[in-house]
Amino acid sequence: MRRKHRDKGVEFEEFAAMALALPGAHERITWGTEHTFRVGEKIFTMGAPEAAHVSLKASREDQSELTAADPDTFSVAPYVGRFGWVRVALATVDPAELSELITEAWRRTAPKKAVRAFDDARSV
Repeated sequence: MRRKHRDKGVEFEEFAAMALALPGAHERITWGTEHTFRVGEKIFTMGAPEAAHVSLKASREDQSELTAADPDTFSVAPYVGRFGWVRVALATVDPAELSELITEAWRRTAPKKAVRAFDDARSV
């Protein structure tokens, strides 16, 4: 997958690849068109290919910090925002930051044993 020459912005396919690169992650289409990315049966991020935004699991503290720092890119996610989920504008997000946020969403969702194995593999 070739990246266009840009400093910011991510295509849906790039977002999906970031999510699916994490251990045990898989994709399931839910609610008709929503692509949910899961570890086990738990969703850690989701979006639709034709949508301008995706949503990911975060803490309420991270949600507050992100929405305050860059309200054009980050907002409270519809429906699940009260649990800390963040809505992310694909056109304006920094790819490296999105990758980090997806990894953190996965870490919040994955079994502790999987997170430990992931951390151990990265520290080698």
